[in-house]
Amino acid sequence: MIDEPVLFCLHFLGGSAREWRPLAERLGPHARCVAIDLPGFGDAADHPGGDVAAMADHVAARIMAEDPSGPWLIAGNSMGAKVALALARRHKDGDPALAGLAGLVLMAGSPPCPEPMAEERRRAMIAWIDADPETRRREAEAFVSANVGAPLSPEDHARTVEDVLRANPQAWKAWLAGGANEDWRERIGTLRVPALVVSGAQDGDLGPEAQAALTLPHLARHRHVVALGAGHLLPLERPDEVAGLIRAFLAAPPETAEAPTLPPAFAALIGSERVNTRLRTTLRERMREPDGPFCLSAEARATLAACLDRVLPQAGAGKIDLARRIDARLASGAGDGWRFAALPPDAEAYERALRSLDAAARAAHGRAFADLDDTDRDGLLEAAAAGRLPDSPGVLAPDLMTCWFEELRGEAVRTFLAHPAGLAAIGFTGIGAGGDEAEALPGYRLTGLNEREPWEAPILDTVGDAR
Repeated sequence: MIDEPVLFCLHFLGGSAREWRPLAERLGPHARCVAIDLPGFGDAADHPGGDVAAMADHVAARIMAEDPSGPWLIAGNSMGAKVALALARRHKDGDPALAGLAGLVLMAGSPPCPEPMAEERRRAMIAWIDADPETRRREAEAFVSANVGAPLSPEDHARTVEDVLRANPQAWKAWLAGGANEDWRERIGTLRVPALVVSGAQDGDLGPEAQAALTLPHLARHRHVVALGAGHLLPLERPDEVAGLIRAFLAAPPETAEAPTLPPAFAALIGSERVNTRLRTTLRERMREPDGPFCLSAEARATLAACLDRVLPQAGAGKIDLARRIDARLASGAGDGWRFAALPPDAEAYERALRSLDAAARAAHGRAFADLDDTDRDGLLEAAAAGRLPDSPGVLAPDLMTCWFEELRGEAVRTFLAHPAGLAAIGFTGIGAGGDEAEALPGYRLTGLNEREPWEAPILDTVGDAR
């Protein structure tokens, strides 16, 4: 556990240190927030700005001046997150000034690679920052409104617009034309510092799929949380939710990667015009980890996770938490509309079936099912499928275990394929069959055996010729 750390906070493009006031108030004694104006913004607007390395120098100097006595973290929103990653790399390289870095909090972060922004919009943003005062205010209002999932409070909105208006135009353009396009992928590599990654489900360019494809692969120890209904300015939009996430992160930093990544080509497809808005929203919501309620006991959940690791193994460090999602489904009472009549209701059937596996494991090997090696787990699952597990009070009868195990395998596959990472793993391109305009649905034009549409190739190349 990190004990009362300092949280150095870096704002979004056009923002300032004032962005972090609502979050600082809610964190209270759990962390002391030190919000920093990046060069060219806020009270540092007299500075012309600079590249990512120059901004990192500016922040490092402030950290040294603050001289925190204990562990500290860096929180970055959007532009600030890319600077935070650059500082984390310096920490990994042994920079003594950054020796106390204990974690990252990246919100709607600009990734190590060039930002996925449409060039036309980039040019428009560069143009209006130098426009006449009336145009500039109108565009600043539109910029803030476009970056939130729901309107901010009048006070927060007005303050944020004023921050955009006082930004140094040279710094604004330096980020859009330079910093946002800098490629730090090789330099950043893979970082082991614990990281909390938060994305807004309504964020267009840097939403959940962009974080999963472009940022998570650089973080060996991460937790990714999707804020439903939120946009790009998460510290302003969701200070209560973000404060709660940070408190939980401070109490238990992730030891390993906890969320799946996405191939960049599949993430780009989700964000493209080939996917209709309703489907895109659903896919982003499915990337959110369920936060309860749950119904399985801790022992049953551990057994279920170990069972699913054999039923549907997943490659890579970040995996879809199938056990958590199934447990949440059981608690909700939802289902696929049918079950074997001989089985009890789903939640009871799962609890008793998992107890059966655990009891059989202890009887045969003297250990819990979750503690067995893969060979021993497979042997017990094969026995369950064949109805050969021993019977005992309080467990599911051997013949019913056959029915339950069939149900489990189907649910594992359904749950896996409901997640965008599952669809990406099999190279499923059907989400790109149609956009929002009914009269101009792109569909598929090549229907011959093994024929690929040009837009499918980057996705299918990640999994071979699966289709």
